[in-house]
Amino acid sequence: MSVTIDEVRGFIRQLPDAAALAQVQEAAAKRLGELDRVAYAGIVSGRRARNNDSLRPAFLRRLTGTVQERNRTGSRAGFLLDKESTRILRTDPRNNRYRVPEDTRRFRLQGSGIPVSCLVELEV
Repeated sequence: MSVTIDEVRGFIRQLPDAAALAQVQEAAAKRLGELDRVAYAGIVSGRRARNNDSLRPAFLRRLTGTVQERNRTGSRAGFLLDKESTRILRTDPRNNRYRVPEDTRRFRLQGSGIPVSCLVELEV
């Protein structure tokens, strides 16, 4: 038997208190995590990828490179830019966050990594 979204919404409206609603939120967040793991299973260390158009800041969009290790939860990954994307980042006037030295051929984006949902795997 399938449950409709209207039935789910009706069930949520019937919940007696915030604690019960928090349990539903927790279950939904867990399910989203499971779906993300399946959807982005191909984004693994060593694969070439491109940042998609939803990544912020905008100056990082469409840069390409190599996926590095994923974080503990698997939601973010380190990203090592390729030579051309390193040059683009170095010379982009909007870039006020990353200092890319002139002698750096491939730049690793510092910080907590790129959300895997913002990475598109490239063909080999």
